Amino acid sequence: MSEQGPRIYTKTGDDGTTGLLFGGRVGKDDPLVAACGDVDEAVAALGLARALLADADPALAADVLALQRQFFVVAADLMANPRARDKTVDGLSRVSAAMVDALEQDMDRRLARRPLKPVFIVPGATRGSAQLDVARAVVRRAERSVVAAAGAGHAVSEQVSSFLNRAGDLVFVLAREAAGDANEAPSHD
Repeated sequence: MSEQGPRIYTKTGDDGTTGLLFGGRVGKDDPLVAACGDVDEAVAALGLARALLADADPALAADVLALQRQFFVVAADLMANPRARDKTVDGLSRVSAAMVDALEQDMDRRLARRPLKPVFIVPGATRGSAQLDVARAVVRRAERSVVAAAGAGHAVSEQVSSFLNRAGDLVFVLAREAAGDANEAPSHD
């Protein structure tokens, strides 16, 4: 018999709860957990976009990976026990104002290079841009879920809400970048 490594299952969630960062538990049906689940889904949707972009635009794929990693900070911030908030660390387990500012600066740089056209965008210009648009929609859902969690009484950081709002905007800009000139197809008047 071979030695088995660590197990993925803990059985602690069998009672319908999940653990908070720095202790405590909350029901899996809690709005806070739903918000964190939407953040997790956004990370996965961005991962598919990154995989689709890897060959066509490795630099953009790397930027998407960096954004995915920031979403882990969002999840940690959301799931941190509010009584232990002093244990969180900016950029690691707490979303900081600097993270929000960095998203804004990134968008400003990208839009200076390639301004958006004042037209409605129909997703699907390229596979990568289409998946980024799916990711954007999931990020927007995560943002709404965070608002719902705050409305249900959870202590949600203002920076988390701001980050998700800016991240949705950034993913829209990334999708336009991934689409390139395909966004500029002539209209059929």
